[in-house]
Amino acid sequence: MRKRTIILQRIFLIVLLGYLCPFRLLAQDRYGIQAQADTDKIRIGEQVKLQLTAKVNPDQLKAANLRLNFPSLPDSFNHWEVVNRSPIDTVASANNSGTFFKQTITLTSFDSGRWEIPALRFDVLDASNNATDSAFSEPIGIDVNTVTVDTTKAFKPIKTVRAVPWSIWDYWVYMAIGAAAVLLALGLWWYFRRRPIKEKAAPAAPLEPVYDRTLRLLKELDAEKVWQQGQVKEYYSRLTDILRSYFEEQFGIAALEQTSAELLQNIKPVTILNQQRDKLRALLSLADLAKFAKLQPTPEEHTDSMNKAVEIVEWTKPAARPAADAEGKTQNAESGKQQA
Repeated sequence: MRKRTIILQRIFLIVLLGYLCPFRLLAQDRYGIQAQADTDKIRIGEQVKLQLTAKVNPDQLKAANLRLNFPSLPDSFNHWEVVNRSPIDTVASANNSGTFFKQTITLTSFDSGRWEIPALRFDVLDASNNATDSAFSEPIGIDVNTVTVDTTKAFKPIKTVRAVPWSIWDYWVYMAIGAAAVLLALGLWWYFRRRPIKEKAAPAAPLEPVYDRTLRLLKELDAEKVWQQGQVKEYYSRLTDILRSYFEEQFGIAALEQTSAELLQNIKPVTILNQQRDKLRALLSLADLAKFAKLQPTPEEHTDSMNKAVEIVEWTKPAARPAADAEGKTQNAESGKQQA
């Protein structure tokens, strides 16, 4: 029974070693790690560059499902301060036998003495079973020396403050800005002096009163002798349009959009215009017959229609402006005083 137990223990040990040994062999054979400093002595405050290198075979790593992690140094450790960490760089070897992963860490120390950069751990991870193994670099000792002082020589006195010689080129930026400002000011002055002066727009001519314009249009129509040339329809169309436009502007009646009957109905509220209702009815009736029924009025009827239009406009002539009335009253008062 005891012999059987010994045999089982040996089998268990063999299986365990068979499980662990390939992983460790991979870590040793497929990873060539190294930590190397560029110097073994520095003065206080100087820097030392620590180069970490790992040589791997990517194909074998991929087949073994392994991964390598570089050491993670703290910002301060064992009298050393980390100044800078470069990113991990990848370089292929010349004969394609492997790939180099490199990282440079810059260190400094402000304590004199011999300080050791400890062994750095490279972790080997097996993703298949979450196992981890580690490979360590060799520790590196570096001497941090103080500044040597020659005590045999006398102390030198403290130097006084020295004046820096003045140079005009120290102020070239300010001079350039000043010159640019002067040039800009001169350019603006020249521009505003030479630019063409805009002429003032002529005042708009006063609008012609609707009463005066209507009489002028009636006189122009009469002078053109339209009906004498056989254009009877055009004569009455223009004649009634002139009157309708006058009614719209003078009395606010939409005369151009209304029939003759509607227009006669809508002039009733306008007392002064309604007083000419009979003349306007006769004129509009004759014009409608000439325009739509092809009636040929006599020459006397043509002349009478023009006279009626002028009489209607004259009858509805707007009152004089208050300012003009006041001026007239003033002149009359002055003339009365002179006569007295």
